[in-house]
Amino acid sequence: MKRFQLAIVATIALLILTLSQCMEAPEPTISAATDWRGSQYAGAATCGTCHRDIHTSYLATAHRHTSASPSLTSIKGSFEPGRNAFHYRANVKVAMEQRNGWVYQVAYMNEVEKQAFPFGVVMGSGRKAQTYLFWMDDNVFQLPVSWSKVANNWVNSPSYPADKVRFDRLINIGCFECHGSFIERKGMQQEGERLVDYFDKTKVIYGMDCERCHGPAADHVSFHTAHPEEKEAQHIAIYKKLTRQQQVELCAQCHSGGHTSKGSIFYFKPGDSLTQYFTANVKAGGDVRQLDVHGNQYQLLSGSACYIKSNILTCTSCHNTHVQERDNMPVLSQRCQNCHQQQAHSFDGQLPANAINSNCIDCHMPALPPAPLP
Repeated sequence: MKRFQLAIVATIALLILTLSQCMEAPEPTISAATDWRGSQYAGAATCGTCHRDIHTSYLATAHRHTSASPSLTSIKGSFEPGRNAFHYRANVKVAMEQRNGWVYQVAYMNEVEKQAFPFGVVMGSGRKAQTYLFWMDDNVFQLPVSWSKVANNWVNSPSYPADKVRFDRLINIGCFECHGSFIERKGMQQEGERLVDYFDKTKVIYGMDCERCHGPAADHVSFHTAHPEEKEAQHIAIYKKLTRQQQVELCAQCHSGGHTSKGSIFYFKPGDSLTQYFTANVKAGGDVRQLDVHGNQYQLLSGSACYIKSNILTCTSCHNTHVQERDNMPVLSQRCQNCHQQQAHSFDGQLPANAINSNCIDCHMPALPPAPLP
């Protein structure tokens, strides 16, 4: 009988110990292996678990596809014979070819192969253009031929001569900072007048992912996994709670033209100041003829009458970054009319019904040819 009583007491004690350990167990954490940026990051796929609709719609946006690994799907240009080459001169060309399950740019002179390098990185969503990089050990270079949507054809890559084939334009981390979410820089070295970056090509996060704009989310995921009943977001930057300046600087990381770097903007977090990372040309306004994705949208916005007269207008007043809507003129025009409700046009009666309401953009913000890269 005593043995039976002792067994019961031992069982109860074990249950109490087990329950106490469960109650005191730490919240689940995200492994450092989840994301190349470190244990404080959760990875974009994790965000889709709870934010499925936003995550799914964002996958179709140009921001998400600012860079990619190369494939016949991610590369917009044609590999079909007759459409797969760019001619520098009558006897000099670069052809896009598939070889042994991979894709290459191959330089020919008088139909004799001179050089061939594989596509290594796709830069650009393809909405306007794409350019391509190739790896040589732990350095990355630009391939000589890019693709233009305007021409619907292969074209000479920016900053390369138009009459000869070159494969020697070295690419630094700045291109990855605004076309991707991360690449591990192994080191850098001054060689003559240029700074050479060395990378680990196995540690790349292509495109703009959720945490590039919203900040590290591992603690956010851990908390809400352990507390599913909590509906107010915890341990994550809340965009609406940022100041107006902080909101526009979040976009200005990549949309503020040339700058002198102080540190990699891969480490920029919502709420940080751009001055911590680079010295930019902050002159308000600018020459609209130089406006480009590589240009000074931030300066042009801050110098505009709309921005100056409003104390609430930011980039997201006009752009919903979670949705692909750049060609949806009625939606974009409606955002103009959120402020310009009473705007009158002397020629309104000469246009089809509702024409003014359906497209403000082509008159007030017309598409312009892109400015050349430096």
